[in-house]
Amino acid sequence: PVVDLPLGASEDRVLGSIDIDRALRGELAYAPGLLAAAHGGILYIDEVNLLDDYLVDLLLDVAASGVNTVERDGLSHTHPARFVLVGSGNPEEGELRPQLEDRFGLSTPVETITEVEQRWEIVRRRLSFERDPEAFTADWADREERLAARIVRARERCADLVLSDDVLGAAVRICVDTRAVGHRAELVLVRAARAAAALAGRPEVTVHDLAAVAVAAPPSPLPPPSDRHRVHTAI
Repeated sequence: PVVDLPLGASEDRVLGSIDIDRALRGELAYAPGLLAAAHGGILYIDEVNLLDDYLVDLLLDVAASGVNTVERDGLSHTHPARFVLVGSGNPEEGELRPQLEDRFGLSTPVETITEVEQRWEIVRRRLSFERDPEAFTADWADREERLAARIVRARERCADLVLSDDVLGAAVRICVDTRAVGHRAELVLVRAARAAAALAGRPEVTVHDLAAVAVAAPPSPLPPPSDRHRVHTAI
């Protein structure tokens, strides 16, 4: 599932609370919140850099433990809450708290498209969707299903991919030369490169996979994608 977490969400909506309907019948029961709905899927936050501090604290606690615990007026409930956190935002409108930024493994900028053909295609598809949403969805259904199947196959073989010492060494050099703090950057970089190799159908991870992910969507402690020279020099 893909679950949206709105900026103005209350604590009860995020964590869950007492089921009011059942409470009126004299039953004490838990009503799941957004974190329960996102378990095993994606939790998406638009304008994540504008998220209220109290919601950030809630997310940090659950993201660290993978478990959500709710204590409400005699009700105690615990459930697993493991999800992929995806966020978007405009950094000019506010900084992302460092504690929350650390929960995002990869990041990439979204830039304005300047190529005429690409902009034309975007507008054409949008107008096509507005004209007949069902037909547009049907036209793309086969391609989306093939992509989904490809991703599933990649996930199944990801753990079996060969990761050589040379590739691991290249990942370490990238992080050292770019002055990454801690070792989380190496771990994220290697995992992302392994996923890229699996998606491409290769049996082992290569330095080209490392370079691709480090430039296109680097771990947050690494330099921005525009700094290609430092990445390739490190490799």
